[in-house]
Amino acid sequence: MDQQLVAGYAPTPITARMENHGSAMLKTVLQTGADLYARAGSMVAYEGFVQYEPNPPALRQAAAQWLTGEGAPLMKCSGDGILYLADYGADVVCINLNNEAISVNGTNLLAFDAHLQFGVEKVKGLARFAGQGLWNVEIAGTGWVAITSRGTPIVVDCASRGDDETYVDPDALVAWSTDLKVKAKKTVKMGALIGRGSGEAFQIGFSGRGFVVVQPSEDSTDRLRIRR
Repeated sequence: MDQQLVAGYAPTPITARMENHGSAMLKTVLQTGADLYARAGSMVAYEGFVQYEPNPPALRQAAAQWLTGEGAPLMKCSGDGILYLADYGADVVCINLNNEAISVNGTNLLAFDAHLQFGVEKVKGLARFAGQGLWNVEIAGTGWVAITSRGTPIVVDCASRGDDETYVDPDALVAWSTDLKVKAKKTVKMGALIGRGSGEAFQIGFSGRGFVVVQPSEDSTDRLRIRR
């Protein structure tokens, strides 16, 4: 085998707990006592000794909520080694929280440090526009989170917009800082032009200090649906 042909795809030196290997793969370092929660079935390779525990006790209540459609079941990953994760070729974005919180569309959540606080939370201010509103996975603390995007995302710094609000199609919304103010807006007589949901056009507005992650592909499900 010509080693020069594959040299560009070889594992790179470790520089952080979580980092990208290419745009569509996550490389994360596992050490004893530093466990990871990851999307079930996302492991594509690992080096060293890694163990997997599906639906551990700490996740059972949250998993029951995620199975209703707000996300996906997770597994606990532990051991000593290097773990590679991916989600059907989606782009991977690594975020290092520093005593911060992020709200993530459950279908875009790939992995996060097990010591972080998490739960399925209802996004306030949207219920009157869309049945019972929008539910997301909220993760808080200091540590690493990896999310996915169907294509290269744009990350909008809302603070740089001053008093102007940033509006996003909910079907393209991946994640946002929980410090941001959130509100919904209904566009009249433009359902055929904006969004691909129920036919009525909703946008979610953000303002304040923080960021919003938007993917260039709309989710195949209607995010502003009634939760039963």
